[in-house]
Amino acid sequence: MTNATAVPMAGPGPSASSPVADADERTRDRVLAAVLEHGPVSAAELGDMLGFTPAAVRRHLDHLSRAGVIEVKRVAKPGAGAGRPARRYVLSSQGQSSLGNDYLDIAALALQQLQKLAGPDAVRAFAEERFADMERRYAPEIEQAGADVRDRATALAAALSRDNFVASAASIEAKAPLPAALSSVQLCQGHCPIQQLAARFPVFCDVETEVFSRLVGVDVRRLSTLARGGHVCTTHIPTGRLSAKPATMPAAAPASLDEVTNHQQERP
Repeated sequence: MTNATAVPMAGPGPSASSPVADADERTRDRVLAAVLEHGPVSAAELGDMLGFTPAAVRRHLDHLSRAGVIEVKRVAKPGAGAGRPARRYVLSSQGQSSLGNDYLDIAALALQQLQKLAGPDAVRAFAEERFADMERRYAPEIEQAGADVRDRATALAAALSRDNFVASAASIEAKAPLPAALSSVQLCQGHCPIQQLAARFPVFCDVETEVFSRLVGVDVRRLSTLARGGHVCTTHIPTGRLSAKPATMPAAAPASLDEVTNHQQERP
């Protein structure tokens, strides 16, 4: 992992010759390093980690935000209803760039070479192996959620959030004259640790979507991804039927319902 303490600070500050300015810069470096390592993370969590008062943490977060190296993700807490979204901090694109992209370039070059020598199927196999661990870890708790697709989607969002994907699951009820079978859940992810790599190799997003489909037990549709310029990764999950393995699902109805629902979600 890149050493976060080496991140260059952006934006003007107090005189570099001032001891107070030097201390502030060192403190901001610590805050930035903690955001890099633990983000998405709240101000309260940062204060607990670093031993700072809430006011001190927010002062440094505000400075880093104005400098453009961090940004706020507003995330609805699972099960919190319509309450105020939580503010969590992550590195911005500018902040990521300030770290240098050597690790990303090396990974991309390795995958390009793999694709050149062994073909696209080899890159897909690599992506499948990467997400296999996620599927193994998530499957037991999602099974415990029961057969209702909405409950399974909520469990999936909670599991993703623990892995710092900043996920939420919002129910969308079909209104008359549409049938209730067209109701759905939109699963959103506000953070992706491999966003820039997935932009070069979309198969990572495709494989993740396939894993989600198997976990919740129904066909799902990806509506947007961070890798392709979306504000969040959004997955449409139809909830008009119980979770079922493909062999026991109706042959024609699922595809038709998904197509109609997906069209409605994409409508401006």
